[in-house]
Amino acid sequence: MAVSKCVIVTGASGLLGRAVRKEFIDAGWTCVGTAFSRATGDLVKVDIREKAEVEDLISKHKPDVVVHAAAERRPDKVQNSPDEAERLNVIATQNIVNECSKRNIFLIYISTDYVFDGRSPPHKPDTPTNPLNAYGKLKLKGEEVVLQYRNSGVLRVPILYGNIEYVGESAVTTLLSGIRKHPEPVKMCNYQHRFPTFCPDVALVLRQIAEQHSTDPVFTGTWHWSGEECFTKYEMALTIAEVLSLPSNHLIPLTEPPSDGALRPKDSQLDATVLKQLGFGRQSPFKATIKGVLLPFAS
Repeated sequence: MAVSKCVIVTGASGLLGRAVRKEFIDAGWTCVGTAFSRATGDLVKVDIREKAEVEDLISKHKPDVVVHAAAERRPDKVQNSPDEAERLNVIATQNIVNECSKRNIFLIYISTDYVFDGRSPPHKPDTPTNPLNAYGKLKLKGEEVVLQYRNSGVLRVPILYGNIEYVGESAVTTLLSGIRKHPEPVKMCNYQHRFPTFCPDVALVLRQIAEQHSTDPVFTGTWHWSGEECFTKYEMALTIAEVLSLPSNHLIPLTEPPSDGALRPKDSQLDATVLKQLGFGRQSPFKATIKGVLLPFAS
């Protein structure tokens, strides 16, 4: 009987991390999920900002792969607390790189479309980066740390949604809160182009990357994955209202760039051609998947 491969998933209590953990377990991998503030159940509580804790984690479990999904992902929070965000998005990443490099463990780092300025979409993996906000700059620093280690890969993804624990867990699903305010007028951004991407689709790609690398160790580098459909947040909200049979005539589209919070790119579309040509992935339709995600919260 073949020995099961082992993967460590950081940030396994989060929206993407939960999907990644499920994908690997369902495929027969041994999966160790780590978390910190939400380390419940069989998740391992680890503060990845601490070198010693990362060293203990890696030496105990001896994984074949590490998927580093833990991050401060909220651009406004990063802008307001940059030092705290750097500890998680860069210093913790360096800790993980250091331990993986000691044991030649394949490391996959989750990054973002916000490393681009959004002026020349669609962005290929080798398109020059130019982040507009502190979040994008820190994630790019994390990429640079990771790619100094030869046995690594970076997967950039855009705005995510999936099987949430609460409505505000995703920047997509939180739109339901505004829809529920009917008949009170609610302003929604109709300026920025987004490509909402279903977390189980990303999880599948991550497992496929890990399995490809296990048979082809030079399969490293930077890749993109994204949903195919383009929406503004206003258009996403209209779709959500439609599939949940909720009113939307109180939603007001704003066509100018937001004047508050961290600066966002207008169109940071990611070109996923490289992985698609390898037969990787799945791009689930937004309307069907968002209905399944939000229906339990619609009443």
